[in-house]
Amino acid sequence: MPAMTREETEALIQEVLEVYPEKAKNDRAKHLAVNDQSLEKANKCITSNRKSLPGVMTIRGCAYAGSKGVVWGPIKDMIHISHGPVGCGQYSRAGRRNYYVGTTGVNTFGTMNFTSDFQEKDIVFGGDKKLAKLIDEIEVLFPLNKGISIQSECPIGLIGDDIEAVAKMKKKEHGKTVVPVRCEGFRGVSQSLGHHIANDAIRDWVLEARDGDDSFPTTPYDVAVIGDYNIGGDAWASRTLLEEMGLRVVAQWSGDGTIAEIEKTPKVKLNLIHCYRSMNYIARHMEEKYSIPWIEYNFFGPTKIAESLRRIAAHFDDTIKEGAERVIERYKAEYEAVIAKYRPRLEGKRVMLYVGGLRPRHVIGAYEDLGMEVVGTGYEFAHNDDYDRTIKEMGNATLLYDDVTGYEFEEFVKKIQPDLIGSGIKEKYIFQKMGIPFRQMHSWDYSGPYHGFDGFAIFARDMDMTLNNPCWKNIKAPWKKETASEPVKAAA
Repeated sequence: MPAMTREETEALIQEVLEVYPEKAKNDRAKHLAVNDQSLEKANKCITSNRKSLPGVMTIRGCAYAGSKGVVWGPIKDMIHISHGPVGCGQYSRAGRRNYYVGTTGVNTFGTMNFTSDFQEKDIVFGGDKKLAKLIDEIEVLFPLNKGISIQSECPIGLIGDDIEAVAKMKKKEHGKTVVPVRCEGFRGVSQSLGHHIANDAIRDWVLEARDGDDSFPTTPYDVAVIGDYNIGGDAWASRTLLEEMGLRVVAQWSGDGTIAEIEKTPKVKLNLIHCYRSMNYIARHMEEKYSIPWIEYNFFGPTKIAESLRRIAAHFDDTIKEGAERVIERYKAEYEAVIAKYRPRLEGKRVMLYVGGLRPRHVIGAYEDLGMEVVGTGYEFAHNDDYDRTIKEMGNATLLYDDVTGYEFEEFVKKIQPDLIGSGIKEKYIFQKMGIPFRQMHSWDYSGPYHGFDGFAIFARDMDMTLNNPCWKNIKAPWKKETASEPVKAAA
């Protein structure tokens, strides 16, 4: 199918909107747009970070998901209490494949579920005492934990539990970091506010605890990797490249990360942000308070990796600049072989994306390295500054969609007919039943890593394996199958 013109894309949007009542139609029209690379600010073409419409199927999560599931959950040597009913904690436990090194239940706790298991009586009488008792039990059962975070669920904000008072009391009693996080799920319009709340809790309860501590020996090449959650080992792949070019990675936020690493971050010389949406708040705080500069980087695909390594190296001396070139040259034969193998099989294939965080724009370059074209992209919980960064990555007249509804996404796919869709688990089986190749781009469909030169080889293999699988030729949606000419008779 040839690329759509601006007029065709605009007509498609209007066609899809026709099903809505007038009020909903006017609202959703603000969230669907035709890309225009000439714009400097995305708010001139698309609206984002607004409340989802009741009655439509949004893919978003809540503030608790943003705090517990994204920012705090991967910190491996802390115990993260889901304070409230058991369901939220169980749903958030180990869903994102945040790999870590350690012994689960002894010195690492990322895949374990700790909850105060609220019952009706706790809603009536409050859960402060229960929370305090839970923290005491944790200290007896898991003495090697390095700290505790209290992730508040919806009922906590409604009944007014004083989790700050409990945190202060237990921090004094046990001599460990205890952090209250006011991330009740009903706050904000999506999980994005949960990221912000989590960052603010780290600012107020963790970083300041080590201010003035000069016991940590620093070097001129200290950096922190921020906003990499080690999905399928991504942070390890990124760290390898940074260390090979001569930098010292002091902290990983927060995949395979520790509370001690976070506390030491104010000593680094540069903060490297991978997921801008979830961690730009803390990076801006450290820039203002500790004068630590920060830059974004993109380690998806060899083109963006090389650009990012050089941009990072530009903040250091010639030793690191030479190291960056050495690393790029070292992996050149490897990634050229990957491209030579897979590009002929993927050339010209068209992709539609709908993910959260950074992926709707960061993975575009990796697809382009394989000769593929991204013909539509959108975010679950982006802000306008995310789209500011996206419009330059996308071709003119391509489709942008914010907080896209299930109906809209399906209709866009039917009309555009992409060769591959990259989205989340909630969308996966819908499109597979439609006979369209699909990759789960939140947690790499149980594969990975996708970061770094080594990760690019896995990425290319997975896209080829998915798109060129012969099964798609044999799949027909159940509602399109021909029915038997005669009814099946019951056995006698």
